[in-house]
Amino acid sequence: MLRVDQIHRYRKHLEERYGKLVERANDYKYIDECKSDRSAFKAMKILEKLNRIKYLDKELSNPLM
Repeated sequence: MLRVDQIHRYRKHLEERYGKLVERANDYKYIDECKSDRSAFKAMKILEKLNRIKYLDKELSNPLM
């Protein structure tokens, strides 16, 4: 169960980071377009990782009988 706990912690970390980056991208939208784009790009990369982690978590939660 140690691996499952690690995946849950990593998923929570990524979700928090993703939320902060999306918020930052929206905050800088009209102030500094370059910073907004950079934050949005980082958020997209984290979203890709999140999708992989969610898939892994789903697979580990439903073991074969």
